[in-house]
Amino acid sequence: MNNIGGCVRMKVLMSGNEAIARGAYECGVRFVAGYPGTPSTEIVETFAQYQDVYAEWSPNEKVALESGIGAALAGARATVVMKHVGVNVAADPLFTVSYTGTNGALVIITADDPSLHSSQNEQDNRNYAKFAKIPMLEPSDSEEARRYIKIAFEMSEMFDTPVFLRTTTRVSHSKSIVYPEAPLSREDALRLEVNPGKYVMVPINARHRREEVEKRIQRLKDFAETFSENKMELNNTETGIITSGMSYNYAKDAFPDLSYLKLGMVYPLPVKMIKKFASEVRKLYVVEELDPYIEEQVMAMGIKVIGKEVFPYTGEFDPGVIAASMGGSKQPVPASLPDISIPPRPPNLCPGCPHRGLFYVLGKLNVFVSGDIGCYTLSYMKPLEGLHSCICMGASIGMAHGMSKALGEKGRGRVVGVIGDSTFIHSGITSLLNSVYNKSDIVIVICDNRTTAMTGMQEHPATGFTLSGERTKELDFSALASALGVENIRIIDPYDLKSTRTVMKEELSKPGPSLIISRRSCVLFKRREKELRVPMRVNPETCIGCKLCLGLGCPPISWVKDGMTAKKGKGKRKKQEGVAKIDQELCIGCTLCQQVCKTGAIIEVNAE
Repeated sequence: MNNIGGCVRMKVLMSGNEAIARGAYECGVRFVAGYPGTPSTEIVETFAQYQDVYAEWSPNEKVALESGIGAALAGARATVVMKHVGVNVAADPLFTVSYTGTNGALVIITADDPSLHSSQNEQDNRNYAKFAKIPMLEPSDSEEARRYIKIAFEMSEMFDTPVFLRTTTRVSHSKSIVYPEAPLSREDALRLEVNPGKYVMVPINARHRREEVEKRIQRLKDFAETFSENKMELNNTETGIITSGMSYNYAKDAFPDLSYLKLGMVYPLPVKMIKKFASEVRKLYVVEELDPYIEEQVMAMGIKVIGKEVFPYTGEFDPGVIAASMGGSKQPVPASLPDISIPPRPPNLCPGCPHRGLFYVLGKLNVFVSGDIGCYTLSYMKPLEGLHSCICMGASIGMAHGMSKALGEKGRGRVVGVIGDSTFIHSGITSLLNSVYNKSDIVIVICDNRTTAMTGMQEHPATGFTLSGERTKELDFSALASALGVENIRIIDPYDLKSTRTVMKEELSKPGPSLIISRRSCVLFKRREKELRVPMRVNPETCIGCKLCLGLGCPPISWVKDGMTAKKGKGKRKKQEGVAKIDQELCIGCTLCQQVCKTGAIIEVNAE
């Protein structure tokens, strides 16, 4: 509890994502849609746990935004959640809803990922706000995240506009104190408004709405000058810093006594406030991660600032990076760490992951494997080396099609496109249709592990369950592919290496496109098939040290250099450098290692 002005307020430790969900609930949001994507995923999952609300996992971000626009046009307060690259997928409706405005209110969460902790690029989505002419707020901690989404909805209704709320990985996942408030009820606000001139964006209507957007931006610029979350902290007339979001916390840690202009609203910027702040200090820095977004706009105001000439363009900041940059060094101040040697731990597929068997086979077939976004992307690394490209969600099938057409006869039987089940639904279906329509000579593999595994086991239209756990229609990949015109459709169990290899070779030999569904539930999946599998062990008496099992890259399998010998031939023994060993606490008994072992040295733990 915390006593503020005589009132006792509850204090709760929350992540930024949890706080955003809480703030949305408190201000009467009843509709949330999104697609799972780190670092944004927990917002939807947390919101769905509140009473009397609706939340859904949509097939992709474009569908989520279109659904959110529909809810807002019905008078609701709606939130749409995605990571930074998801905004690329949703960009088509995004730019036009800026023209139409909203009948209710619409807030779009973009969770950016500096340092690419779980992303394929490091784009700075503040640029989307300026590009689409949509105001953007940026919190620096969890309590601000809770408050800012409420402010965003007030702005959306006040200015008849969608509003961006931008977070970064560190704000999304770090925890700080939050002061929850009681939720509002807004059922009376629901209403349908028929207004074709505002909502039907044919050219004649869109031209008028384009003019309204410019008028709105001017009103927002005036609003920014008095916006309470744009704050000046005048401490030191020698040096001032303009900053926002998590960078504000880093800068304050490094230089607590300097003057600050903390921007809670990063588009549009408060021009008069920035000029006033600049006049109060002799030297002015702009501290911001990624692009020189604020810096360029401040320089366009005719103000001299120091920014990316000293600060890095890439990666997350921390107090050491800022201190080193402002001190004249490009090298960050190293953290004080214990002087110990830690072995490298590259990312790896889980023990017993069903993707391992598939990519073990693909890595040995002399084919180019066009990959996609998912856990299976890790199979590009040694020892599997079964995937050769990865661009964005849903790109694998289209890229494989392009390779097929470019190579012609030279590419026959050599191009495979792999895609996860959730990713296929997200943005692979139209590419499969295109491959059929334009006669690709490729093999397409859907890695169907029955969930959206990479982001934490979320549901999707082929699992048969909604976000709230209700049973629903389950998408049948085979029936869908057949309806799209695919003639060669096979289903395999990737735990069966021999059958997987046979089916792959057969389909590669046929004119395409062919579709293979590699079906086996994720080993961490909550509804995984109940199997009584027995862990494996290595019999050191028959292991000859060939290391074939190590080629699977399965975490339970290791190599023990103990100078042991093994039988070879008629009682003869061969010197070897060691033997394989299996950690039975990690092994789930998928039997892949047993299948690749040539000497029968890998057996069940209870076998003689």
